[in-house]
Amino acid sequence: MAIVVIRNDEKTPQWVSLLQAQDPEIPVYAYGPAVPRKAITMAAVWKHPQGSTAEFPNLKGIHGLGAGVDFILEDPDRDPALPVMRVVDPYLASDMAEYILALVMSHLRQLPEYGRDKANSAWHPRPYNRIANLRVGIMGLGQLGMAVARLLAKTGFPLSGWARTPKPDPGFPVFHGAAGQAEFLSGCDVLVCLLPLTPATRGILDRKLFSNLPAGALMINVARGPLLEEADLLLALDAGNLSAAWLDVFHEEPLPAGHPFWKHPRVNITPHIASVSDPASVAGQIITNYKALMTGAPLRHQVDLQRGY
Repeated sequence: MAIVVIRNDEKTPQWVSLLQAQDPEIPVYAYGPAVPRKAITMAAVWKHPQGSTAEFPNLKGIHGLGAGVDFILEDPDRDPALPVMRVVDPYLASDMAEYILALVMSHLRQLPEYGRDKANSAWHPRPYNRIANLRVGIMGLGQLGMAVARLLAKTGFPLSGWARTPKPDPGFPVFHGAAGQAEFLSGCDVLVCLLPLTPATRGILDRKLFSNLPAGALMINVARGPLLEEADLLLALDAGNLSAAWLDVFHEEPLPAGHPFWKHPRVNITPHIASVSDPASVAGQIITNYKALMTGAPLRHQVDLQRGY
């Protein structure tokens, strides 16, 4: 009985070390040819090579190393009978909320525009907005979405939300389902997308959605790249329907050097750093779930495979 860590980056040794430190009696391996395939009972993964979890005949569960699990569910070779788990980082939500607050405040005072002016040695004073007049809408009211909402509400921004299903009253208007989407969008000067990536949400940020926003709205996507129809975003920006976009997630990461987003003046980019799981703060959750798998105890943060999150 052992754990294998499967990642596509340089963080694998860190994860192996932290998991072993939680319980030195549990063998933890970095994915590779030398891993004893029959001994592995849990795979801890992040954007793993498709088909890699199928190499372990005695696998009992797959644990994501972040909040999102779309890359696990999209693996065509994943055993659908296996439970899938994710981590819930206590800092993930607050980090995300602070990132969004920084972007919204920057937009409020048009700081990206002044940065471009400086690069061009241009002096262009602009009128500015105020917190009380900038309406922020949040698509997706899970743990991250609600953390963002709480911080923005505390700061004084008028809020609304949209979710797939009705939500208990969170203290601001919440719309739900297809029927409530257009009305929600019409009240968003800033749209923040924090939806999970599922078959129902893939491509949801598209031309039709942008057309329902007020002219000149800002769109922020910090959820998953495939939620966005990239060509539709560029059209909306060039037509003036959107004033700008902030993107932290992309269809392909790193974003390819020749991608049109790099040179578009109203597309602002960060390299998937809005909120990053801290391995040290979540390693214990993975070991707890490993032991639960081995004993048949209830699992923490188990993914609903039908809903996709």
